[in-house]
Amino acid sequence: MNRITLTASALVLSSMAGAADGTHATHQKGAVRSPADPAKLASFDILAAHVHRTGRTVTFHMTTNGTAGADRPSPVGDLAGAPVYAYVWPTSLDPSSVGFEAGTGILALSATSHPDFDDTPLFDEDGDGDPANDGNRWHSHWVVLTPTEACGSGALGVRDIPEGQSPAMPATWPGLPIYIDSPGYTPLFDGPEIKLTVPMAASVTSEGLSYDGVTAALRVNANIHAPLLCVADVFDIASGDLSLPGKLK
Repeated sequence: MNRITLTASALVLSSMAGAADGTHATHQKGAVRSPADPAKLASFDILAAHVHRTGRTVTFHMTTNGTAGADRPSPVGDLAGAPVYAYVWPTSLDPSSVGFEAGTGILALSATSHPDFDDTPLFDEDGDGDPANDGNRWHSHWVVLTPTEACGSGALGVRDIPEGQSPAMPATWPGLPIYIDSPGYTPLFDGPEIKLTVPMAASVTSEGLSYDGVTAALRVNANIHAPLLCVADVFDIASGDLSLPGKLK
C-alpha cells in the first residue's frame, strides 16, 4: 500500500451500460475492470467499477475481490491522526453540481468508516438515539479532492477551507473546515459489492459524468487542520492511473 504519487498531470479528467440494481459490476458491459491482486487486502482489491442511471437517480457500484466493507480501521482514540477507510468514485463533475464552490477540484462520491469521530451530525446511522457516535458505520460523503503538497509529494487531500473564507457548501455540509458533504445516502453491501444510489440533476448526461473507482486510507492531520484530511494510502485504482475512463450512459 503505497502513498499516492499521482501528479497533477495524472489527474486529467478523461461505457457504462445500464443494469438492474444488485448485479455485480464485473458482469456489466463497459465496467472499468481491474485484475485481482492477491497481495492487496481483498475487501479493497477492486475488480470492477460501474455507474448507471435510472431516471433521476444514479447508482455507483464497486466489486471487490473479497467481502466489501468487511475491514474497518482500528481506532486511535483521538481525532488527531484518526484513520479513515474509503471506497471512492472520483468523477469529472464540477463540484458545483452538488452544491460546492465551482471549479475547486475533483468531485468524488465516497463511502467511509472512521471509528474515532462522527461527521454525519444530521443522521443516526445505528438508530440508538445519538447521531454523534456512528463514525464506524459505513456512510456516504461527497468530497472535493485536490493535490495537496502538505500531505506529501504528489499526494491528494480533501480540499481545506482557509480560515476566514466562506465558500459555497451543500446544505448538508457537516461544519468541518473542508469540502465535504454528509448527504445521508446509505451504502449497501452485497458480498463483494458495495453500491451507493444518489439523486442527480437531469442536466448530468452521458457527456457530463466520467468516473473511476478507488479504495484508499485517509488520515486526519495531527495538527487537525491545514490540511485536515489527507489520502495516506491508496489500496487500488480501477483504471490503474485515475484516468476516469468510465462514462455514465
